[in-house]
Amino acid sequence: MNDQTSRWVTHEPGVPVIPLVNWAGLWTLYLKEVRRFFKVQLQTIWAPACTTLLYLIIFTVALGRGGRLVMGYPLADFLAPGLIMMGMMQNAFANASFSLLVGKVQGTIVDYLMPPLSTGELLTAMTAAAVTRAALIGIAVWTVMLFWPGVHVMPRHLVAVLWFGLMGSLLLSFMGLITSIWAEKFDHAASVTNFVVVPLSLLSGTFYSIQNLHGAFRAFSHANPFFYVISGFRYGFLGTTDSPVLFGALFLLLVNMALCALCYLLLRRGWRLKA
Repeated sequence: MNDQTSRWVTHEPGVPVIPLVNWAGLWTLYLKEVRRFFKVQLQTIWAPACTTLLYLIIFTVALGRGGRLVMGYPLADFLAPGLIMMGMMQNAFANASFSLLVGKVQGTIVDYLMPPLSTGELLTAMTAAAVTRAALIGIAVWTVMLFWPGVHVMPRHLVAVLWFGLMGSLLLSFMGLITSIWAEKFDHAASVTNFVVVPLSLLSGTFYSIQNLHGAFRAFSHANPFFYVISGFRYGFLGTTDSPVLFGALFLLLVNMALCALCYLLLRRGWRLKA
């Protein structure tokens, strides 16, 4: 007993006693974030999945008749991968943009700042929870589409599906976390959703091939990181793409690294988080 006491008192004030990574704390925060959206899974998982399926129904019924082809594939097969990825990205953003913001609004932000968690552990747990929600929605929608008549969504390149699914989910998780740090009320987060995330999603080539675009519209598509996510994810299912797969994979990796560094810097400084 005396040996244990002497070991504890030898630490100087301010010296951390948790070595390297606080795995217990990181796992606890991750579970907290996952359980938060699971408690309202009808709203956070099944409702977005149903909305994505409605997109598929509407577009295939309105435009898919007569054997219409896009990039040599039936319209339903072309749309399905993009719709899955779009649903995953939008909900990864929604999850990541909520946690810190609701803490600031309700005055419980201290629950994130006071525990013995490093900036990296806090960032990892929150982005992992957002990616988990995106993955659950993607799996739910994909499972339903497997049995949907006239839709073929069996992956041809599983590595591409996993890589671009991860990169897209992380991209929107980091964007959502930055929004959550910056926003002071829910209107601020909603404005980013309505004027940034939704337009970039709809203009990412989900519903069309950019081969049909010209001039400034095609240039804008190539500058849109969402386009590379959708295009690469679709390649995993169809084996065809309208952008270089390797370039898109590396470009998204660099963008995510930059956004991760920005999130880390903002969290470390406590910008708009600490009074």
